[in-house]
Amino acid sequence: MGAENIPRGMHVSKPLSAVVALRLVEAGKLDLDRLLKTNEDFAGFCDEFRQQQSIFARDLRCGELTMRHVLSHTVSGAPGERFSYNPVVYSMGSRPIAAAGGKPFSTLVEEYVFRPAGMTRSARIHRDLPLRPDLARALAPPYRLDERGKVVPSPPLSPQGDGAGGGVISTAVDLAKFDIALDVGRLVSARSRERMMTPARSSSGAALPYGIGFFVQEHRGRKLVWHSGWWEKAYSAIYLKLPDEKLTLILLANSEGLWWDNPLGTAEIEKSPFVAAFLEHFPGPRKR
Repeated sequence: MGAENIPRGMHVSKPLSAVVALRLVEAGKLDLDRLLKTNEDFAGFCDEFRQQQSIFARDLRCGELTMRHVLSHTVSGAPGERFSYNPVVYSMGSRPIAAAGGKPFSTLVEEYVFRPAGMTRSARIHRDLPLRPDLARALAPPYRLDERGKVVPSPPLSPQGDGAGGGVISTAVDLAKFDIALDVGRLVSARSRERMMTPARSSSGAALPYGIGFFVQEHRGRKLVWHSGWWEKAYSAIYLKLPDEKLTLILLANSEGLWWDNPLGTAEIEKSPFVAAFLEHFPGPRKR
C-alpha cells in the first residue's frame, strides 16, 4: 500500500469523535453528565438495542447513561463502574453530539477536527455521505486471507450510518497531523486533552483502562495512550501515544494484519507484535 493510498481508519475514529464532544463541552453546548434519556434519538435507540441478542446490548441501563459513560465505555452494568468496550453505543453517541452542535455529526468532525488539523486527505463516509471522487480513487481496497491462506479481495463492506464509532478514512500522515494538532492545542484545550488521556474511575476510585476516546494503561512504568481499529476481514489500525516521551506510532492497513485480538474488557496493546517491537526499539528514558 503506497503512502498516499487511504485505508479506512475505522475505530481510530473514536479519539476524533471525542475531540468533537469536548469542543462542544468547552463551548458550553454539551454536558457530559446530563442523562441521555433527554435525547429522544439516543433513548429510542438504546431501548430498542438492549432487546437484541448482542454482547454489546447486555445489561444496558439506558435511563441512567450519560455522555461520559458512552465516551469512556462504561455503559455496561451500573454505569461508570466497569469498563467494557462497546462500539455500538459509542457510535450512537453521535446523535446527542449532533443535537448539541446543531449540525450533522460528520459536519462537526470536519469543522472541529479535519480543518483545524489540516487533514486534507481525510473524510467522513457513511451511507448518506459518499466519498469525494479524488479520495475514492485513492482508497486502498481491503484484502483478507481465504480458507487456503491465499490473499483475496474482501467482500463488499456493509453500509454504516453517521456514527461516532467509525466512518473515518485517513492516511498515516493525516493522523500524524491530528496527533500534532491535539498536542499543541489546536483542537482542544490542554485541560480537555488531559481528560482524554486520564483513566476513568469507578465509584470506589479504581482506575479503568479508558479515558475519553483513548485507552490508557501503564506498561513497565510507561504511560501508553492508544486506540486500535478493526473491521473484520478488511481493515486494521494502531494509534499509540507515549505522551510523557513525546513518541507516537501510527499504523494503518487494508487487511486484518495489525489486529491482535485485543479483549473487550482490558487494555493490552503491548501484546501487539508491532507495538512490542516499537517499545523495544524505543525503550524510554533510563531510570536513575
